[in-house]
Amino acid sequence: MTEKLLGPLRTRPWPERWLTRVLGAALSGAAYLLCLPWDLRNRPGATGSITETTSVTVLGAVLLGVALLLLAAYLGRRDALAWPLLLVAGPPAALMYLSFHSHPEPPDAAVWPLTWAFFTLVVAAGVLIATAVARRYRAADWAKSEGSWDSGGSSGSGSSGDSSDEALSLARWW
Repeated sequence: MTEKLLGPLRTRPWPERWLTRVLGAALSGAAYLLCLPWDLRNRPGATGSITETTSVTVLGAVLLGVALLLLAAYLGRRDALAWPLLLVAGPPAALMYLSFHSHPEPPDAAVWPLTWAFFTLVVAAGVLIATAVARRYRAADWAKSEGSWDSGGSSGSGSSGDSSDEALSLARWW
């Protein structure tokens, strides 16, 4: 059962691979919709007030970050490097763009493109870091289970057979 849940997606049948990827993208979008409000504009705190407040809470942003990092780590452990970036960072970026773009602002206050670009880069960087960390653990776990050079499978004599085994192990890792 753990092989099915934690094993590499490239060894699974294509319907299972794509179902896992679609489910990952759906979970990413659902986490964004549950943790952040749809309307992200600042508003006056009270009628006639010059102090603005936002509808985004710290708790919502932290929960979204944790959910996206966990999802990126899971998909990064199972799939190729580019998939978690597309599946985990893509839906929140698209939803944030739609949220910002659906509410017209006056031309002098249109900072949403910069805000969207900044937060998209922050989410993408977090996803890439979580994916890279998960891939390190994936390599160690799969090397142990396959008996490759990490777990003492090669003698270290430097012959051409050992170096090709090492190259093959590194290729499986990436």
